Amino acid sequence: MGAGDPVGHAVAAYLDHLRTERGAAGSTLASYRRDLRRYRAFLDGRGVHDLAAVTPELLGGLVPALQGGDGEHPPLGEASVARTLVAVRGLHRWACRTGATALDPAATVRAPVLVPRAPRSLTTTDVEAILAAAGAPGTPLARRDRTLLEVLAATGARISETVGLDLADVALGDRTVCLRGPGGRSRVVPLPEWAATTLRAYLLEVRPALAHETTAVFVNARGGRLSRQSAWTVLVRAAERAGVSEHVSPHTLRHSFAAHLVEAGVDVREVQALLGHASAATTQRYAPGQPGQPGQPGQPGQPGVGGDR
Repeated sequence: MGAGDPVGHAVAAYLDHLRTERGAAGSTLASYRRDLRRYRAFLDGRGVHDLAAVTPELLGGLVPALQGGDGEHPPLGEASVARTLVAVRGLHRWACRTGATALDPAATVRAPVLVPRAPRSLTTTDVEAILAAAGAPGTPLARRDRTLLEVLAATGARISETVGLDLADVALGDRTVCLRGPGGRSRVVPLPEWAATTLRAYLLEVRPALAHETTAVFVNARGGRLSRQSAWTVLVRAAERAGVSEHVSPHTLRHSFAAHLVEAGVDVREVQALLGHASAATTQRYAPGQPGQPGQPGQPGQPGVGGDR
C-alpha cells in the first residue's frame, strides 16, 4: 500500500479505529478487512482512488456488482452483500466524522431485503433414529443419554436449560419441567407421556446410583452436573451411530421441535411460549407463511409431532 493509495490508507486507519477505539474482535476485523478489500476492488474498477470522489450514484451500482461478481470475485448472496454494506457504510461514516470527506455518500445505501429462511431441522425419522442410538443399550450412562436426548427432543429446550435442570424443576405428576432461559426468564413446558416415562425411570432407577451431592437432573460419570460440552458430545455421537449425515447440534433438535409443531398446525404464538422466545419474530422463522392467528393448542407427542405416542 503506497502513498498513492488513499483508499487503502483510509481503510487501514478505519480498521485501526475499530480495533483500538471500538474494541472489535479479531474475527470482526478479519470480516471487515475482507469486505472492504472487495469494496476497494469495486472502486478500482471504476477508476476511483479516493473516498472523497465516491458519490451516491456510484454506490448505487455496488449491490448489483456484488451480486453479479466478476472475473476475479464470485457473486455474493444476500447475507454477504448486507454484511459488506455494513462495512462500507461504517467506513464512509467514519471518514465523514473525522473530516476525511465532506459528505457521507453511503448514508442512503440500503441492503437488499433478506428473505427469512426456516432454520434447518431433522425429519421425525432422523430424530427417532438418534434417540434409539443413544449409547450402549442397558448401561446407566446410556439410559442417562437417552433420557437427555428425549428431554431435548420433547421440549425444544436449549442445551444450557437442559443440563441446568434441578430435581425441583421436574414435576412428574404434572408431566412438566421448568426451564430457566436467558435473562432469568423461566417457563413451564409439558412433557409428552413417552418422555415423562423415560425421565421417571431414569430418576428412580439410574440417577441415584450416579449422583453425588448434587441437585442436578443430569449427572456425569463422577456424580456431578453434566456439562454443556458433554451433553453436546452425547448428541453428536448418537447422530453418528444413527447414520444421520446432517450436521447435528442441540439447537438442531430445538429447530426440529419447533418446525414439526408448526407443520402439525400449532399456532406460532404457542410455539413461541414453548421455546421461550422473547420476540415473536424469532419464532416466525419456522412459519414464514403463517399469519400468527390462533390455532389449535398442541402437545408434542412423537419427537416434534403433535399427539402422544
